[in-house]
Amino acid sequence: MRTAVIGATGNVGSAVVRELAARGHDVVGIARRRPDVPAGGSVTWRDADVSRDDLAPLLDGADAVVHLAWMFQPTHRPEITWSANAVGTRRVLEAVARAGIGRVVVASSVAAYSPYRGDDLVDERWRTDGASAAAYAREKAYTERVLDAFEEARPDTGVVRLRPAFVFQRSAGSEQRRIFAGPLVRPWLLDSRWIPALPVPRGLRLQAVHAGDLAKAYAEAVERPVRGAFNIAADDVVDRWTLGRLLGARTVEVPPRPVRALLDAAWRARLVRAPGDLFDALMSLPLMSSERARRELDWQPRHSAAQAVTEMLEGARAGHGSGMPPLHPDGTL
Repeated sequence: MRTAVIGATGNVGSAVVRELAARGHDVVGIARRRPDVPAGGSVTWRDADVSRDDLAPLLDGADAVVHLAWMFQPTHRPEITWSANAVGTRRVLEAVARAGIGRVVVASSVAAYSPYRGDDLVDERWRTDGASAAAYAREKAYTERVLDAFEEARPDTGVVRLRPAFVFQRSAGSEQRRIFAGPLVRPWLLDSRWIPALPVPRGLRLQAVHAGDLAKAYAEAVERPVRGAFNIAADDVVDRWTLGRLLGARTVEVPPRPVRALLDAAWRARLVRAPGDLFDALMSLPLMSSERARRELDWQPRHSAAQAVTEMLEGARAGHGSGMPPLHPDGTL
């Protein structure tokens, strides 16, 4: 089976390429920058920018397309992320239609969901109007609407959208520190010896999934005749107590409002890279049920959410990365 993976070098894309290649797929990896890895095997690399390049020729002969390309930064330049994410997704789907591809699997996110108060698990029927005013959430919600329109216009194309929780793996530790924290948080600051007490906003809880486990869900979505949306998350929930245990630190509950104000001020001063409205999304995300993925994709996570977070923290502390351009280790850029 020939599968094109768009956004093949990022945190999720690198894992999806590994999984598909291990299953015997002929993989075409498409990214803005080709990776620093030897060519050969079942993976062919092509470079293209989803916001401006003609993508249809790169999809010629493919049986399926997995669209993962997404820009989180620069959060201070929302017109750039909109062009890559919202417009880029529309252009990918137009290329899929022109190339006559019969199956497309697209990355959505838990952040596409509308705010939910409470700890009940929501399924794929929960509203997808975005978790906050953050550009990331708005763009994920817009992607859902683009997919709705594409499904209606092209009923013969099998369309699948995956809505994962936070995605972590060791090789993406350096990238995720750079994306979310920026220069203010150096790797050594994540050492438990420098964290005597960890302030945690009241009510914080989140789900996570290991990139390798998510990649298996993508592969199953490519190979099985399924359609529609699938939530993907490990079974456990990461809360204040989990974070304290993973970081080896005492936790202190703090009110969310001053944390939000402090974060937004630091973002405006360009000391951190995550704005306050992204914190709003984090605090209002629903907890997802992955029952449909278990039932129809036969999906079972091998890693807990706590294990996925641990890998990311270990990777960030040690400056780990890979030969994929977005995942370069610290000190190589």
